[in-house]
Amino acid sequence: VQLVESGGGLVQSGGSLSLSCAVSGFTFSSYPMWWYRQAPGKEREFVAYIDITSSIRRYRDSVRGRFTISRDNAKNTVYLQMNNLKPEDTAMYYCNVFIGLNYWGQGTLVTVSS
Repeated sequence: VQLVESGGGLVQSGGSLSLSCAVSGFTFSSYPMWWYRQAPGKEREFVAYIDITSSIRRYRDSVRGRFTISRDNAKNTVYLQMNNLKPEDTAMYYCNVFIGLNYWGQGTLVTVSS
């Protein structure tokens, strides 16, 4: 199982970024996917969830209406579109899948300047 995040960077407050997570080593279309984030000195926290058909999506309250999770089962990729970014969104962002145990990518860093 391999998950590779990309798309992070430095952006000003109010800006946008689009994260991607390319996966391999398992049948992507059969598993729900998650995005998490971890800010310096803080615990990793849930950001967004998407089920296998994209019919169910869930978000943490602080990002709902600004972030959108999506997936392309043909490309084995899950996305996180982040709009109206705020300094408090600064964190390392990770995609996640649970297949008997949790698998994580290496993360992609998002830094939002005020």
